Amino acid sequence: ATAQFPADEQFGLTAQLRRAAISVPSNIAEGAARSTQKDFARFLYIARGSLSEIDTQIIVARQLGFLPADDEMDEIMDRLFAKITSLIRSVSHD
Repeated sequence: ATAQFPADEQFGLTAQLRRAAISVPSNIAEGAARSTQKDFARFLYIARGSLSEIDTQIIVARQLGFLPADDEMDEIMDRLFAKITSLIRSVSHD
């Protein structure tokens, strides 16, 4: 989606969105490789925080006219947030 952004956003919103998008699976993978469930949960929280960043950045991109409204993208974000939250609950044993 960021390929459509204006060239002058290459080092701004485009870079932030891409960095956050890479951070989500990277933190999940790093957490899964840790030796304790507590460490895994900590990295899942970080991944969920990055997903929240993406959500905010999508809102900003839409307000700036860089992205159209997209129900499918919104549903994917909601599902990912719910899945990460469920995974946090399962490893936290709270």
